[in-house]
Amino acid sequence: VNLAVLQRPPTRDLFKTDRTIGRHMAEYSVPRTRSEFEENFAQIHPLMNPTEAHYESSRCLFCYDAPCVHACPTGIDIPLFIRQINTGDLSGSARTIYESNYLGFACGKVCPTDVLCEGACVYNHQDVKPIDIGRLQSFATASVIETGEPLFVVADSNGGRVAIVGAGPAGLSCACELTRLGYDVTVYEGRNQPSGLTVHGVAPYKITDEEVLIEVEYLQEQFGFSIEYNSWVDQTRLKQLQSEFDAVFLGIGLGPTTDTGIPGNDLPGCHGAVEFVEALRGGKSAMEIGRRVVIIGGGNTAMDAASESARLGAESVVLAYRRSRNDMRAYGFEYDLVKQAGVDSIFSAQPVQVLGSARVDGVRFIRTETVNDQLVTIKDSEFVVHCDDVIFATGQSKHDTLLSKIDGLTLDDRSRIVVDESGQTTHPQIFAGGDAVNGGKEVVNAVAEGKNAAHGIDRYITTSQP
Repeated sequence: VNLAVLQRPPTRDLFKTDRTIGRHMAEYSVPRTRSEFEENFAQIHPLMNPTEAHYESSRCLFCYDAPCVHACPTGIDIPLFIRQINTGDLSGSARTIYESNYLGFACGKVCPTDVLCEGACVYNHQDVKPIDIGRLQSFATASVIETGEPLFVVADSNGGRVAIVGAGPAGLSCACELTRLGYDVTVYEGRNQPSGLTVHGVAPYKITDEEVLIEVEYLQEQFGFSIEYNSWVDQTRLKQLQSEFDAVFLGIGLGPTTDTGIPGNDLPGCHGAVEFVEALRGGKSAMEIGRRVVIIGGGNTAMDAASESARLGAESVVLAYRRSRNDMRAYGFEYDLVKQAGVDSIFSAQPVQVLGSARVDGVRFIRTETVNDQLVTIKDSEFVVHCDDVIFATGQSKHDTLLSKIDGLTLDDRSRIVVDESGQTTHPQIFAGGDAVNGGKEVVNAVAEGKNAAHGIDRYITTSQP
């Protein structure tokens, strides 16, 4: 990967108000070769070796009614799979994981385990490091992916046919469960690769493309569902699928970064965070990052974009959020990664304008405060942060254009698809799960919703057939 970096000399001080922020030396040098890129973006959760896995699994207390299981959205029997690792039964351990979570390897690497399973570990109450559940999970599943060992027997065809729109975590999970139940499943994916944001939107220091794709390949070999790539589904195509299949599952995720409407946000040098991360993961040789970068936002995607900018060699990266540090939606461990990468932060600062003529030159902010639970701006408190690039991590848009045209489909006031507990929409033949339903949760939530919807589809087809 050859990542060219825009190197423009600074024209003025970084801040009018605080000359100390942003004056650190870059933590990472500009990666000019593939090996340098891989060094900067080294995995934060590398795979364990067998010795590490045996030692770590031996620490587990194998709790009865274990809190880690309740904290996992897919309900993996965590004590069981860890015990199986400890006794050398890696195939059994992987089967235990995949029985509950069809993206067991990927989730072991990208799940926010600090706030889910590991966050619930009883060791936290004893000031002892919790069990490294995520890495153990990836270790066990990697063992069968590497060998291609089959774990499941697919039922004989029952004659039912289901179309799945979107090869993201929800769609893949739904496809696996339905094929196990005997359905003929075809997945339609608009891009040329599967797995949605797991490939296109997760920071590369969490999981590599190769790791994601090899797990999907393993699942296809296990279950036999097909994926048709570069197959965008619009309203007309969706109606065709409804006539050709017994049921349709929508796992279409979310759209591009939301437009903030801030004046100047269309200048060269302005990027949406989702698009920025995707370009980085795509390894585009023409990708550029400025010497000085400002990230707008306070969610986990903002943290990824900030850390990635630093790892690309930016000399100064500033994370700006309009509310206080305590109000940030990002997980604490994600913010810790940002600080470790040398990123500076400013809080209670709302962007009002992107400055520049031919290209971004800075962002004008105004200070904010919370009064009676309402965010208000402080008069005469504007200041400018000069930069070469601005990355907006301000949420993702919904697929309103498609969804609003589907007859019988109901959306809520946030343009999310309304479903019942089985994943069925208000159009009986259509089911849905993942970000298009939950608004943007974790990969593991999408996996759980896809599997749940598969059983809803099974009940629907079974009861509707004469």
